[in-house]
Amino acid sequence: MSTLLCFGLGYSAEHFLGMFGDGFERVIGTVRGTERAAVLNARFAGRLKALPFDGISPTPELDHAIGEADLTLVSIPQNESGDPVLAAFGQALLRARRLRSIVYLSTVGVYGDRGGAWVDEETPPRPVSARGHGRLAAERAWQDLGARSGLAVVVLRLAGIYGPGRNVLTQIAAGTVRRIVKPGQVFNRIHVADIAQAIDAAFARRAAGIFNVADDEPTAPGDPIVYAARLMGRDPPPEIPFADAEPTLSPLALSFWQECRRVRNDKLKRELGVMLLYPTYREGLRALAAALSAGSGL
Repeated sequence: MSTLLCFGLGYSAEHFLGMFGDGFERVIGTVRGTERAAVLNARFAGRLKALPFDGISPTPELDHAIGEADLTLVSIPQNESGDPVLAAFGQALLRARRLRSIVYLSTVGVYGDRGGAWVDEETPPRPVSARGHGRLAAERAWQDLGARSGLAVVVLRLAGIYGPGRNVLTQIAAGTVRRIVKPGQVFNRIHVADIAQAIDAAFARRAAGIFNVADDEPTAPGDPIVYAARLMGRDPPPEIPFADAEPTLSPLALSFWQECRRVRNDKLKRELGVMLLYPTYREGLRALAAALSAGSGL
């Protein structure tokens, strides 16, 4: 049994703990504020110790936690100044004697726009957005820490995340989904449960290097919407040409639509032994729809 330190108890990290948290003797995780920490500590009494981290200032409690950790999961994204975890705790991580493995959650966005071409881990990154450049710099900083310390550092490049509470079924139910059509545009996706599998495999194998975490089938963005509507017994929303939707998109959303690539996941399967629970959006959405029918939510 070991101690896991998780920087950032967000959507993916919480699902990882839900699936694999019982495999750790202790779990220490960070949240943004003291109120959230108190809520989590009350809910998971004895199983999880949540500590506040404002993304800037190191704390003695977290310095101590680093010294106790065997494994570290990092799911806090970079900011304008770089990677906040390395900025606050880089030296403490280098001094950690028990620590043996780090998993850093990144994004396939570091590949940039490839005009729909396939990419894999050997494809040189070519980010387009400032966010992509920052994420690539953070990846390299974590890999540099691994090289300096001898720690096994894995970078998991995640495709578009979906799962319970965050999927097109909930958007259709809420009436917020838009079926935007841009000829030639495709996206990869990944169910949060398969992200959890990838994290677990990376720790279990004490792996190092970069792995794409994406599904088997990049598809047009409207395909999951049509499929989800069919599962719900509804008509799909009308198509909206991208040119009409573009002025209404946020800068973040627009950056996704300005990049197009197909992401290979062969290395994830071959070297980490991950067998996707949801190899395409169809399996994932069917499972989420079944959970809805069973009354356990979307």
